[in-house]
Amino acid sequence: MLALRDAGSPFPYPELDDEVEIPRLARAGRHVAPPRRYLRDIGIEVAAEDVAATVTAQAKAGTGWVKLVGDWIDRGVGDLAPSWDAATMTAAVEAAHAAGARAAVHTFSEEGVEIMVKAGVDSVEHGTGLSLELIDEMARRGTALVPTMINIRTFGSIADQAREKFSGYADHMIALRDRFPEVVKAAHDAGVPIYIGTDAGGGIRHGLAAEEMLIMEEAGIPAADIIASASWKAREWLGFPGLVEGGLADLVVYEADPRVDLRVVRAPQRIVLRGRVIK
Repeated sequence: MLALRDAGSPFPYPELDDEVEIPRLARAGRHVAPPRRYLRDIGIEVAAEDVAATVTAQAKAGTGWVKLVGDWIDRGVGDLAPSWDAATMTAAVEAAHAAGARAAVHTFSEEGVEIMVKAGVDSVEHGTGLSLELIDEMARRGTALVPTMINIRTFGSIADQAREKFSGYADHMIALRDRFPEVVKAAHDAGVPIYIGTDAGGGIRHGLAAEEMLIMEEAGIPAADIIASASWKAREWLGFPGLVEGGLADLVVYEADPRVDLRVVRAPQRIVLRGRVIK
């Protein structure tokens, strides 16, 4: 799951403890989700009439972002379906912006992502249902994509678990998984801002950003662009100081140039956090 923040305000780095270094996170409040249609105990589950007010409250709980669940399996339909109607989800994005926050959305389906992109959401998490037309729309709007490709590779096991009761949903998830590398490549080629994320903390363990980077390279994204998406461009997007004079000395050093061989990101030789060597 992504920890996000608003790029419009300075990031308060805390003083480092002598023994334990705990970085502050850019974060949203709790996910805003439909009733009984998301991971248990993760989101605040609300009916359509309460979505906008809940978004406003969660904007205050985070540091400049809210997270919306744009779609999930609807057991009555037997497939992915939007969380709420288009008017409700558009009002949710408007409520986030009115509260001074940006809105990120979890979405797998074609219908869900279309609603949210047209509603003006700031960041699409996953985005497996993106069409070429919507990719062009994202590029025009500057809407970011965090594809979490390592997560999408788990769709096969999700489909296997669901197939007996929801075969249509299972087939849909497999189709979304199989076309996703082409979707991500098309988004990159269209100029959509893409950032690295793994959706860690649920079914994905932490510490796999390097693997996500390598999967993106398999999809045809140039190594230099992937490195930027995982570092200075992502920092700028989230409001962290980047490669500027007087900026924070946050460095990761490799024994070889990752632009030449991206596999070296698996083995950093030095890590410097706010001017202190921690590895």
